[in-house]
Amino acid sequence: MSDLETDIIDLSHDGRGVARSDGKVIFVRGALPGERVRIGPRKRHRHFDEAELLAVLTPSAQRAIPPCPHFGSCGGCALQHLQSAAQLAAKQRVLAENFERIGKVVPQRWLAPLADAPWAYRRKGRLSVRWVEKKGRVLVGFREDNPRFVADLGSCAVLAPPFDTLLAPLAALVDSLDARRDIPQIEFARGDDAALLLFRHMQPLGAADRARLAAFSDRHAIALWLQSGGPDSAQPLRELDARALSYRIDDDAIEIVFQPLDFIQVNAGMNRRMLALALDLLAPQPHERVLDLFAGLGNFTLPIARRAAVVAGVEGDAGLVARAAGNATRNALGNARFHTANLFADQRQAPWAREAWDKILLDPPRAGAAELLDYLPGASVRRVVYVSCHPGSLARDAGTLVQRHGFRLTAAGVMDMFPHTAHVESIALFERD
Repeated sequence: MSDLETDIIDLSHDGRGVARSDGKVIFVRGALPGERVRIGPRKRHRHFDEAELLAVLTPSAQRAIPPCPHFGSCGGCALQHLQSAAQLAAKQRVLAENFERIGKVVPQRWLAPLADAPWAYRRKGRLSVRWVEKKGRVLVGFREDNPRFVADLGSCAVLAPPFDTLLAPLAALVDSLDARRDIPQIEFARGDDAALLLFRHMQPLGAADRARLAAFSDRHAIALWLQSGGPDSAQPLRELDARALSYRIDDDAIEIVFQPLDFIQVNAGMNRRMLALALDLLAPQPHERVLDLFAGLGNFTLPIARRAAVVAGVEGDAGLVARAAGNATRNALGNARFHTANLFADQRQAPWAREAWDKILLDPPRAGAAELLDYLPGASVRRVVYVSCHPGSLARDAGTLVQRHGFRLTAAGVMDMFPHTAHVESIALFERD
């Protein structure tokens, strides 16, 4: 393929513009639907091509100027060049197409897209670290479009404070360490009142490196942890770094305490909005029994417990289950109980699965909940709220709930948990008489 002028006709699931030439699809990063562009060859494949955007000849009315100087080189964001409202509309189209194509279902009504602040939202994540011989220094950031490389970042507009301005200081810190070549990743996490960094290291750290890390921790008022092996090896650098992280939800009535490597929703503002919407859709009543599947730390379970007679949270990670139970005790919610179970295995003989439930909330990982839907929901369940991080698995499971279990897909919509990325977070309500 040589240089070509073409029209962009669609947006792909990963945020690239879609063009066609000689019957073949061409993906163009940085191009938007409705634009006339000039593109050059990048990579050829059997069924599609990838092209480089050389010039936008006729820009879309929805094109935005990316505020981040690293947009285009960093692979962390794919849609900063598209206005926020248009990003949400594109994500809703992806969800609708998946429902129709995979699940063969259509919602009776679409929920208004749920959004919060589009910048400085990311409170948890993982940064890549690499000593680059050619540059003679360490890079700390997200991966580039080519995942073999780490983007050379000075700041990040989507990271929550204080992480947004710590990338360059972190690179300088690692550069000063004797173990600079043995640190592949840095995890970051913050609660409402404190922030934490966790350094993965492949070799033991000497006293001098530990002292440098401690000085950085003190200078930036941020707790520092180390991880030399698997998750169980994570530990605070010093005793003073062991302070707990926590966040408040449900009008600050509930406090969730978590460990550095625990799963939490990365977007605090959207988590609060999502919880309010999920509770509104589920509408738990004081006499009802509710089952919360893939419950994690109790992010949904504990707010439900304030409204229902009984709630049971089921989760596969025993550590999360223990901390969820601790959170229930800490918040004086004696009607919440928790069970450890692999929800991708057959659990139909488990006592909690054989009980009668009025309503179910589930928030599975990307793979969805296909195995569960072989034996749940039981006959007593009249309402299911499904929170999803993957539109394809939600659409597949929606088809199962409608066609096999007799539910109606009453409502569905997208939630902008990851603004400026192509990630589609969504929620759906299922009901039956």
